[in-house]
Amino acid sequence: MNLRRLIIALTFLSIFTMASRVSIDTDTWWHLRTGKFIAENREVPKTDPFSHTRADEPWTYPSAAWLSELRLYMIYDRLGPGAVNLWVAAAVTATFAVLYLTLSAGPFLRAFVLILAAATSSVFWAARPHISSFFFSAVFLWLLEDYRKGNTRRLYLLPIVMLVWVNSHPGFAIGFLLLAIYIIDRLLEVLGETISKQENFSKGSFLAGVKDQLGGLFIASFFVLLAAMLNPLGPAILAYPFETLSIGILRDFIQEWQSPNFHNTDMLPFLAMLVLCIVVLGASQKKIRVSDFLLLVIFATMSLLAARNIAQFALVAAMVLARHARPLLDDLAKRFGVLMDTTVAPTKSQSILNWSLLIILVTTALIRISAILPVATNEEAFAQQVPVRAVEYLQSEKLSGKLLNSYNWGGYLIWTLPENAVFVDGRTDLYDDELLTEWLAIVSAESGWQDLLDKREINLILLEPEWPIVANLENEGWKLNFEDNQAVIYTR
Repeated sequence: MNLRRLIIALTFLSIFTMASRVSIDTDTWWHLRTGKFIAENREVPKTDPFSHTRADEPWTYPSAAWLSELRLYMIYDRLGPGAVNLWVAAAVTATFAVLYLTLSAGPFLRAFVLILAAATSSVFWAARPHISSFFFSAVFLWLLEDYRKGNTRRLYLLPIVMLVWVNSHPGFAIGFLLLAIYIIDRLLEVLGETISKQENFSKGSFLAGVKDQLGGLFIASFFVLLAAMLNPLGPAILAYPFETLSIGILRDFIQEWQSPNFHNTDMLPFLAMLVLCIVVLGASQKKIRVSDFLLLVIFATMSLLAARNIAQFALVAAMVLARHARPLLDDLAKRFGVLMDTTVAPTKSQSILNWSLLIILVTTALIRISAILPVATNEEAFAQQVPVRAVEYLQSEKLSGKLLNSYNWGGYLIWTLPENAVFVDGRTDLYDDELLTEWLAIVSAESGWQDLLDKREINLILLEPEWPIVANLENEGWKLNFEDNQAVIYTR
């Protein structure tokens, strides 16, 4: 095994090992429940079947994510939570394998930017449909970069990818954004060529250049648009991503929709990648392409406004960083005489060392995998996130009625207590600002909270003990049925 192959193997084994962890979070549960609904009813829900506050009202999300939700449920139901963890790790590794194809750099630089991009995006690796957008963003980048280099043969794949993407996650809008960036890049390139060839701008020459150089991309984009309409909701799905962004409470209270907190160590790789891009582009003698500039500026801005966009930023930044760091490193290597051919056959001792390193990392990966497969390990992790004991109490006592519940626990309750419709859960797009503001007013014990409970006919409460409402419940005639350091249950 030569050095180049060793570096590639170590890089992807490292990424897979990084991604091998308990990936089910508090929102995964309602996705699993939706997948179960689709499997049992053979249809995608168009109205809400899980809450009493939005019962039977229009619900758009499953029309854009049903494929991911059904897949998650089938894996969980047939193979257990450990298999879900492995699926996420495989999806993450596949994403970086596709990204690897877009990088124009040597093996060491490719390995470095891939590992940095993995560390940057790792905080958002979870068993949710958004992992599909992570993967398809990389695929779109690869296909569009391939086109930019003059290869038009794979453009037909864009509509096919979009057809799967639009049925896997609402992040399909990123595909249109990437298309727009590369179209602008090529339009400006054609414009520059037209002006350089003639003293005066010629509209005819420009349009001819556009037809010649962008005709295939325009046709592919048209079919991408048609493909995006092939989902259970039809063309109406195109407006859905923008409707979600208009929900103000997302930005105010949901962490992943807020700006990144750089005091959080999880955000340090993002900061490092952002700074490194600025430094490398500043030092680079290579002219920056319009597409590279737009990719960095747009996705960096999106990431600084909402941390959930950092994952996509990591992909585009890795590609641009590799492209502009390569000539700088080549110059330094020549200056200091550090030249290494990673494709030469290794000596016997080098071969032994290479295989030893590979075996060590494979062993580490297997140990990591074995740690996340057992059901007990996953259940222990779940117990840190959701009120397992409180739910067991509700199940054993068969307490029913209209429920006021924690926002963070709603998805788990949908999965474990299907007979108890929830007040709210992580489906922010369904509840919108009006209902989420009402929920906040109740749990924060704002003036009139009792009237709001009466209006909703609430007679069962499951919340975290620290909410202000909890301190007032017994004075208002509520009975404490269950309490631990994680949750309280009250009835009236």
